[in-house]
Amino acid sequence: MRTDRLVAVLLLLQRRGQVTAAEVARELEVSERTARRDLDALAVAGVPLYSTQGRGGGWRLVGGARTDLSGLTEGEARALFLVAGPASVATPAVKTALRKLVHALPEPFRDQAEAAASSVVVDPRGWGAGRAGRTPPHFLTALQDAVIRGVQVRLGYVDRDHAATERTVHPLGVVAKGESWYLVCQTDAGRRTFRVDRVTSAEPTGDPVHRPAGFDLAESWREIADEVDRRRTPLEARALCVPHGVGVLRLAFGGRLEVGGSTSDGRVELVVRGHDEHVLAGEFAGLLEWVEVTGPREVRDRLASIGKALVRRYG
Repeated sequence: MRTDRLVAVLLLLQRRGQVTAAEVARELEVSERTARRDLDALAVAGVPLYSTQGRGGGWRLVGGARTDLSGLTEGEARALFLVAGPASVATPAVKTALRKLVHALPEPFRDQAEAAASSVVVDPRGWGAGRAGRTPPHFLTALQDAVIRGVQVRLGYVDRDHAATERTVHPLGVVAKGESWYLVCQTDAGRRTFRVDRVTSAEPTGDPVHRPAGFDLAESWREIADEVDRRRTPLEARALCVPHGVGVLRLAFGGRLEVGGSTSDGRVELVVRGHDEHVLAGEFAGLLEWVEVTGPREVRDRLASIGKALVRRYG
């Protein structure tokens, strides 16, 4: 971590021309004492660095010296900071160090490096069952590049009904969900999500993306995923559960379970989402030791039918 910090200090000096220990401490989230030690360490290591005292003083590079790290290309800067984003498998310590480095990058790479670090979300849970695929869709790289550069895209797309369309979109981010990749973007019709494997063309227009104020890709995706889950599981069943059975139901239903308050007899109110009454009743049938379904009527009726069938076969 100290090596990453020293590089960050060096790049900060290069960008600003002069820094104080207090400024370094603020940028890298360390104490002023640590910042002074790092500045001294750079000088001892042979970096042409000197300090001036008094009002307006600070640390400077002799003769405006530069480091080879300023030779990063635009693509290299983006690639480096993709490692710091939420899609990365890098350790938290590495991500933290890289995010600190972005503040010291020279222009014009800083904005795009920051965009790269927040341009991808990986949601490992698939829609239902299924194993994640390993081959990224054809236009994924082009779309991610458009997100990072902040440019609009003329998008060709084929929807689930095989209808082909073309529109100009404002790419905001890409998301991996199980085996599928999705493009989150702003359109004339509002915010929309497109499956990347259904994209047939992606041509950057060069026009800047109009990014909504305060937009956060991870938060936006949570809202999208919740809405999709609700469309996939439109039926809600109400139930009462003994307190020690709530953990069992969490394992059984996962994110489809909503836990409410306690009733006068000490049981816990629950709501469980499902595809239809047949599926929900089948899931509840093995949990009746802990839970009583109170509605809707079609789920209770289906449970009663399951019970009669079990008695006929095993009674």
